[in-house]
Amino acid sequence: MAQADTQDKIEPNAENRYEVTRNDLPLHCPMDSMSLWNSHPRVFLPVEETGKAICPYCSAEYVLKD
Repeated sequence: MAQADTQDKIEPNAENRYEVTRNDLPLHCPMDSMSLWNSHPRVFLPVEETGKAICPYCSAEYVLKD
């Protein structure tokens, strides 16, 4: 990955809470906007069921905004 590409990425596991929108569905952690080189395997999260989901790998909380 080119250096310019990595500058636009979010560091995975850098925050504990992320707000997401319906445009992010289907939701998975790490998200496409996150740098993947130092992250865990991708896991899909059912945030649309309750409006919240927690990643079983890194415990990041995802909240669905309306």
